[in-house]
Amino acid sequence: MADKDKEEEKKIPLHVGIIMDGNGRWAKRRGLPRVMGHKAGMEALEEAIDNAHSLGVRYLSLYAFSTENWKRLPSEVAGLMGLFRLYLKNKIEKLHSRGARIRFVGKLEAFAPDIRNGVRFAEEYTRGNTEIDIIICVNYGGRQEIVDAVNCLLAAPPDGPVTEESLRSKMYAPDIPDPDLLIRTGGELRMSNFWLWEGAYSEYYFTDVYWPDFDRTELERALESYSGRERRYGTA
Repeated sequence: MADKDKEEEKKIPLHVGIIMDGNGRWAKRRGLPRVMGHKAGMEALEEAIDNAHSLGVRYLSLYAFSTENWKRLPSEVAGLMGLFRLYLKNKIEKLHSRGARIRFVGKLEAFAPDIRNGVRFAEEYTRGNTEIDIIICVNYGGRQEIVDAVNCLLAAPPDGPVTEESLRSKMYAPDIPDPDLLIRTGGELRMSNFWLWEGAYSEYYFTDVYWPDFDRTELERALESYSGRERRYGTA
């Protein structure tokens, strides 16, 4: 009974965001092409969704491809696009069967027409699901999101002064709650343009573990760290 009470006392974040970093270095350590690291990362993504759902996370956002990632070698970008297509083709039905709603956030117009069609299908097909929201950030940049929101307000100014609420309403996904916990794998100690506005009061968790090795145990460690923190939002 004591163990059960302790489990119930744990604070589970409503929204967890993850920067999935370290695929290339994971592959390099094994003497593999970088694209094999991204393939392993896609498999880790599937496991992370299952684990987050079973642990009680309601919203899971994943930084899959940033606006800066286009600068990588053309061969690597092509490999990533191939994996994106594979994910849209083979994984959506499974996620739908588990009650997951899939949403994509970012400058989607930059992708090829077949990818955009796959994105639209995934969003429409899973729209009514309520078990967990999966927000996949692709061709996303936090600064660009803020610029786009400002330009929306300039195009249709509000009746009064701009407020946090009016600016937020023009963000890419204003109905999604701000992330409670932001995780970055791979050992880097920066957020790399991820959820700059939304993450203003998020708790941060950094780990040296490369993304393909980020399993249930690692996620539980991150949630355990979050559970032990007190969020005061500047009140003390």
